Amino acid sequence: MSDPLFPNLFRPLTIRGMVLKNRIMSSGHDTCLPDHGLVNDAYIAYQEARAKGGAGLIVTQVAGVHETARYTSHLIMATSDDCIPGFRRLAETCHAHGAKVVSQLFHPGREIMESANGMLAVAWSASATPNERFHVMPRAMDCAMIAELVAGYAAAARRMRDAGLDGVELVGSHGYLPSQFLNPRVNRRGDDYGGSTENRQRFLREVLVAMRAATSDDFVIGVRLSAGEKDENGLTRAEALEAAKGLQDVMDYVSVTLGTSASHGGAVHIAPPMAFSAAYTAPDAKPFREALSIPVFVVGRINQPQEAEQVIAKGEADVCGMTRALICDPRMPAKAAEGRFDDIRACIGCNQACIHHFHRGLPISCIQHPESGRELAFGAHPLAAARRRVMVVGGGPAGLKAAAVAAARGHDVTLFEAAPRLGGQALLAQLLPQRAEFGGIATNLTRECELAGVTIRRGHPVDADAVRAFAPEAVILATGAVPYVPPFETDNEMQVVTAWQVLNREVKVGGRVVVADWRADWIGPGLAELCAREGSSVDLAVCALHMGEALPFYVRDTTAAALHRLGVRVTPYARLVGSFGDTVFMQHTASEQPIEFEGVETLILATGHLPQDALAADLAAMGLEYHQIGDALAPRTAEEAVYEGMLAGRAV
Repeated sequence: MSDPLFPNLFRPLTIRGMVLKNRIMSSGHDTCLPDHGLVNDAYIAYQEARAKGGAGLIVTQVAGVHETARYTSHLIMATSDDCIPGFRRLAETCHAHGAKVVSQLFHPGREIMESANGMLAVAWSASATPNERFHVMPRAMDCAMIAELVAGYAAAARRMRDAGLDGVELVGSHGYLPSQFLNPRVNRRGDDYGGSTENRQRFLREVLVAMRAATSDDFVIGVRLSAGEKDENGLTRAEALEAAKGLQDVMDYVSVTLGTSASHGGAVHIAPPMAFSAAYTAPDAKPFREALSIPVFVVGRINQPQEAEQVIAKGEADVCGMTRALICDPRMPAKAAEGRFDDIRACIGCNQACIHHFHRGLPISCIQHPESGRELAFGAHPLAAARRRVMVVGGGPAGLKAAAVAAARGHDVTLFEAAPRLGGQALLAQLLPQRAEFGGIATNLTRECELAGVTIRRGHPVDADAVRAFAPEAVILATGAVPYVPPFETDNEMQVVTAWQVLNREVKVGGRVVVADWRADWIGPGLAELCAREGSSVDLAVCALHMGEALPFYVRDTTAAALHRLGVRVTPYARLVGSFGDTVFMQHTASEQPIEFEGVETLILATGHLPQDALAADLAAMGLEYHQIGDALAPRTAEEAVYEGMLAGRAV
């Protein structure tokens, strides 16, 4: 029976022998949780949280089908029967909560990111066509190697069936090996695997037929394809649709995405940041659904159940991948089914602790929900042994998370915020171009506080006397930070302002601007983009190897594209020295040679922050138990602030 609130999203769907209880999918995504190439307890606990939260389908992260498939050093491998016990436990665990489980089967071809021993791997592809993003020159596969890989896919599928999974998904998206065969600009072969459309589809057809022969009639076999790789040398939507139509007789569904790993511009679609609109990929999936007789899945910034419902209602897809939404709130499906829309912790597309962790080789998590990826350690917060009177000072992300966790554990928690609004620096971050959704972190954490029963006092600055008057048993100090203005030489002729002053509209910057970006995060580029959009001629001077050095890759590359289109000039290796008259003086951090910017009206400082921690000394003098967290401890990012808030909420 369908849900009256979501008549399409919660309607079951049958695919061959698999019945999905709803149309919500956690699509395949790397987590860095598995150990030594095998499914482990941490990965099972991670996926169980999503199954328990109500997801209908869980597609597990890529499993390599051949030794040459190791595109990272932390890939799950399906090349021996050693993988079966872990996948069996995973399937049994998720099935117990009503979720179906499908494993992605994978070979990257030329898309090799790293190797386990630090040396460059030998990469294989349809042809010796180089990869732009990772600077890989692959070897062309001979027919013996192709046959070996076809057998590898079939053996891996058989292992997944033996483990009790419901199916497998051949990863042909994002420019990986199957796409390299389909793409005539990559596949330049002159044999039976290249040239004509039929020949370029031959590798995929042989793999799909071999997987069916190795499994059973009721085992689901799907394919993931990019409906256009968003790169001038990438697979086009017409070519992808042609492949889907040509192969639909040997597959049970197609999962549609966008982009390619092969270029910086194409790769941003692998995990599109908040600069992209919600469900922006759905119109690209619609031609597939209209042309095919098999179910069509779609992924791409589908964050809320209302968005997914509309995608299905408009006939754009049959199933919606809501992967980052489920990382942020594993219980999103259950909350949606219960009509608890305000309680859903919405993903803001920051990419900071999900895909950015993967690119750094770290286990997956979420800046808003640090429990994700840490289910074995923080799957549940223990109830307090005794109810205590807790005072939280500061209503930014750190204080909000601390208050919510402490109150949920049973404490009497009051949060004091000096400003009239909660959110701290998140309220400034959301004012930057392409960062409007960042303010959602404050909305979500405030709701967590409300649900936990936190008393919130806005417009209440706290000093030592206020602490004495409140008489807490424990204090959590989350008072944030203020802009840091470094010492530099100046004759005071030029307007010098902080990032906060610009965002709060306290100053006018004029027609010629230099942004001194020390942190190389989103603040400096965001200010540069803001000023350029408002008509200023802008130089972004970065004290780092390149713009956005500290940013998640796909955020960085999306921002780089915007700055380039706006004509913002970027100078790396730039250390601020001073300003005299209308000239900003900097020094190249490697050569130590001078760098000068002339005719400047305003120098904007994005030079970091200093903690606001004066109250800590008073608390220590009072002998009070206190926990100093977030920027009040050391200025960093929202991820550290929320994580430390969670720890403090557990510690009191």
